[in-house]
Amino acid sequence: MNSEPSTSNNGMVVDKASAKLDQNQTVNGVHLNGDVEPGIEQLERELPEVFDGQIPLGDILSRVMQAIYTELTEMSETLPNMSDAARKRTLADWVVKTKKQVVKLYAIVKWSRDAETVQKCMNITAFLMDQNRQFEDAIQGLTYARESLDPARLRNHDLLTSLDVLTFGTYKRLPTRIKKSIIPPTPLTDAEVIKTLIGIQDAIQFRLRLNEVVPVEMSRQRIANGRVYFTIPKLFECSLTLKGGQPKDPWSFLHVEFLMNIGGDANSTQEFPRRPTGIMHSFIKEEIDRQLELHIPKPPPDFLPPGVEPPSAAPELPEDVVDTPLIRLFNFLQMMSMSYQLEALFFQATKMRSLGWADFLNVSITPNRKVLTATYWIRKPSNLRQQPRPAVPLHGGKVTISMVEGVKATHTSSSKAKVLSELQYTSKLGSKRASDNVESLKFEVRWEPTPNAIGINIPPEEYALPDGVLVVDADDLDFEAMLRKIIHKHVSLILRRIQYQLQHTGRSGFAAPGVLTLIEDGEFQAFKVLLCADKYLLVSLDPRTGRFTLRDVGDLAATMHGAPLLRFADRINETPGQIPSALITIRLHTIIDLLEQKTQYLGLQSYRSRNFAQAEISKLGPHRGSLYIQLESHPTHYLVILISDEEFKYALINTQVMQNTITNSMVMGDIAWLDFSRIRNDDPTISVRTERPESRPGLKHRHSDKKVPMVEQPSAGFHLETQVLREIYSYCCARVAYMNVETQLKNRGIPFKHVNHTGSTSISPELAYIQSSLARSVPGLCVQSSDILSGAPAAEAAMPNIRVIPLNWWSEKKAQVVTCVKLKYVQQPMGKSAGTSTVIRPSKRIIYDTTEAVVSFLSENVDTCVDEFLEEWARVSKMVVIARQVAQMPKEKLWPDIRLLSFDLQTVEFAYSEDYTVFITCEDQLSNGGTFNLRFSRVRPSSRNIEDYDSLNPHDDAEPSLRNILTPGHGRLAPSLHRLVRLLRDTLPIAVELETIRREAEREEGRVPVDTFAKAAGWYRLMFGDLRHALDIRLMSDDRVAILDASYSFHPSLSPSTRSKREEKDASGDVVMLEPTVSDHTLKPIPDYLTIVLDCVRQALESGNAIPGKIAPVDVALICHKTSVKPLIRAVYTQVAAKLKQTS
Repeated sequence: MNSEPSTSNNGMVVDKASAKLDQNQTVNGVHLNGDVEPGIEQLERELPEVFDGQIPLGDILSRVMQAIYTELTEMSETLPNMSDAARKRTLADWVVKTKKQVVKLYAIVKWSRDAETVQKCMNITAFLMDQNRQFEDAIQGLTYARESLDPARLRNHDLLTSLDVLTFGTYKRLPTRIKKSIIPPTPLTDAEVIKTLIGIQDAIQFRLRLNEVVPVEMSRQRIANGRVYFTIPKLFECSLTLKGGQPKDPWSFLHVEFLMNIGGDANSTQEFPRRPTGIMHSFIKEEIDRQLELHIPKPPPDFLPPGVEPPSAAPELPEDVVDTPLIRLFNFLQMMSMSYQLEALFFQATKMRSLGWADFLNVSITPNRKVLTATYWIRKPSNLRQQPRPAVPLHGGKVTISMVEGVKATHTSSSKAKVLSELQYTSKLGSKRASDNVESLKFEVRWEPTPNAIGINIPPEEYALPDGVLVVDADDLDFEAMLRKIIHKHVSLILRRIQYQLQHTGRSGFAAPGVLTLIEDGEFQAFKVLLCADKYLLVSLDPRTGRFTLRDVGDLAATMHGAPLLRFADRINETPGQIPSALITIRLHTIIDLLEQKTQYLGLQSYRSRNFAQAEISKLGPHRGSLYIQLESHPTHYLVILISDEEFKYALINTQVMQNTITNSMVMGDIAWLDFSRIRNDDPTISVRTERPESRPGLKHRHSDKKVPMVEQPSAGFHLETQVLREIYSYCCARVAYMNVETQLKNRGIPFKHVNHTGSTSISPELAYIQSSLARSVPGLCVQSSDILSGAPAAEAAMPNIRVIPLNWWSEKKAQVVTCVKLKYVQQPMGKSAGTSTVIRPSKRIIYDTTEAVVSFLSENVDTCVDEFLEEWARVSKMVVIARQVAQMPKEKLWPDIRLLSFDLQTVEFAYSEDYTVFITCEDQLSNGGTFNLRFSRVRPSSRNIEDYDSLNPHDDAEPSLRNILTPGHGRLAPSLHRLVRLLRDTLPIAVELETIRREAEREEGRVPVDTFAKAAGWYRLMFGDLRHALDIRLMSDDRVAILDASYSFHPSLSPSTRSKREEKDASGDVVMLEPTVSDHTLKPIPDYLTIVLDCVRQALESGNAIPGKIAPVDVALICHKTSVKPLIRAVYTQVAAKLKQTS
């Protein structure tokens, strides 16, 4: 509570604090103190927001980034398939285009900083334009008022009205219509409303009980809310009321709701609402009110315009006829409801045509909208002249839905309802008769299947449908469901008739049990035909089109079987009587198709025929068909699968093309009939059982050795499993492919001899999984290392005997060749990549046994196994040489900090100084002599010093130049490696110091930014931030380093691209410095560089950082010993940076 005293004025207590008004207080939006101006924020809120022609910056950024990402993704998928030139050109074009987009985006981002100001200006402009428009509207309004008021005149004074007002105090001559339109009537109270409704309900009940004739169908009624509700199940529900309480007052229609539910698609419910609204409701109300007042005379109109005839009088009824408006109401709404349902069915049928049924379903409705007809399985008449054949009807059947007069089988048809109806007529009409009669309507659905539809004759007595199918249910109006049930019955009758014909035809081949089975899964119906083995064919009749469809459903679905099946299906649909002969032909074609599919699954090339003369084909004996499988590695050899009456036969043939013939005919050479009964006893991986004890050419059905319960299955023939075909093919390859290795050795002039590799040669565990017991039937080859490795690097590292062993001939995998080389000396593998096992596999094609010192080179391509071996040997031998040289460097070169970190025959990693390491790999050994890849890093320290760990090795920038030092070729790798290591050790202080300077310049503010990079293997450049001054640090001979002004060049007359070709080298390979001559125009000379050099030399000598006699300043350079290069680089950089900052 407020404790301050208050004053009293005229009995009113006023608080002093509340008597003080705030200076900024407003009342009804008006400032009490007129001197206070509104704030800037309040004024800005009054401005309208204008965003015309503007796009959010985030949308632009998102679209540009998404476009760049999409293009990168597409290029990542397309670039690998391009040539090197096309790939580079594509990348260059993309970079140029993307750069333009990014630059535009950058400009937009820079401009968007002022977007807020621009937005505010646009808002102010819009505000001013709106204000200007308001001014113009005011001017136009004033002008219009002036122009319209000029001709206005006052009427004469109304003296009579004035006298009435003066005498009586009000108007006496004001029209009543004006009073009613202006003065609202007094609303009724709740009690008066309830009393009125009760009175109306009593009047309604009195009329229904004593006067009105109510149809028996409308006997379900209720009175509430001043109206009567009539409910007719499956038709409608409506409500009426009376316009007055007199006996002759007419009924008034209020609402109607059609009692139906639309099935199927939910969108149909929106097209046909249960309760009409809008124009439809107005039409129904107007028509029903007209029917209800049909015989009630209407009062004449008060006034008719000249020339307008008065409305016709209501028809008068005879004296013995009583008006029955409720019967007319029922008849009208019954017709409306059933027509509404029929229109909904017609709409559903029309929508089915738009959803794929248009070509096969015709829908029509009579002009009186009472009969709906749907004709299904429409066929187009053929225009081709063909041989006489049984005519196929152009449609399959017809469904008709019509409204007819009749008595519905409802509750109103009971005896009790009839008695009540007679009593009502007798009590209410007496001897008179009703003006209208009740019309009973119902839906009649008829199915008329076309005789001999689809060319299949079905007895008429089989067309009977179960009860409830041919019925229109108002609770579930679904034309599609009704039509599908009818078509489902029709399809079932046709398929059963075809099944009966096939199974009872003696020579069809489908009479055996289980060969022809009728299946039904929901709406899907078909009969399943067993063609051969596990290959089945589904023959179905499409309910939509009425056409037969054939589908292959075997375990191995025929990918190329669709087109032939479509041709057979078209033939069957043209002449359905040819189904038996068509199925027999399909069965013969399926056997060949299955063989082709299995060869395709195995990646084999097959042919149904070859260019053989009939005499050559007869060499294979009698057979129904054949398939030629070409051996991939031996194109002149074929595995021939012959189809006899009962089983397959197999032969391996050698072919030759006759070039002197016109058609280049082929002839058969050797023909070898394959018999696996002998081979299966030697190879446990092939399990083949024959049904007969005698041996015969050919392969019987393959069975598993496991015991499985016998299950009676339908008879199947010509069953060839893919695994068996793979084994047959592999066996054929084994007989000819291993000779290809001998051919490669003969072409290279390498002598060899055959050895039994299975008894004496041990196979490593990594190769054991591809070993087979059948391998002993294929001899191995032995060659001398001096022959096969002649001219290869490190040939002396191999033992004399090198074995070439064929592997994997009979397995499912591709045939392979392994070449085993035993090494004389080698550095043991070490590091993480080497692992702890005695057998390591550094790559897919190399396996190394550390205990036996045997390297196995695995080749998956028999045709190139020798070339692959030589390529892998070149790579492995170079890595062996590098690893051995690195291991010997600490003792031979007196470099104790060099240590080998990892070696696995494919890669070498070693530390060349302290913790700085290099990782070496090589590739492309046969194409260009080999390419070396170097990857520089640092040794990761222990966990205690992990905070100061930096993995960056500054030599990584010079990798493209350093890789060229490892000269490819035999006999030059060791000296090149020594030169590389020496160069790395000599340039490491330079690279480390330059990297330290660069990082310090980035971290410290106010310092001149710098950039460092490698120009060559022993040449580094330090570029200052202005990009016009730079320092060059170059390694020279005799452990000398030159720090010179980069604006001066060693080779003034040559372009930068050819300077490296003219560098002089001493015997050790170091670059020899030449005298500088002319200035390089791309850089500017460093001011007072000679003075800076002299000052740095003096400071280095005084501090002891330089060795006297090992340092010398020249005109534009400072030459020092490599041990003094770090402090001198630092000193020269510091003074040059200060000088450049001072001059700028």
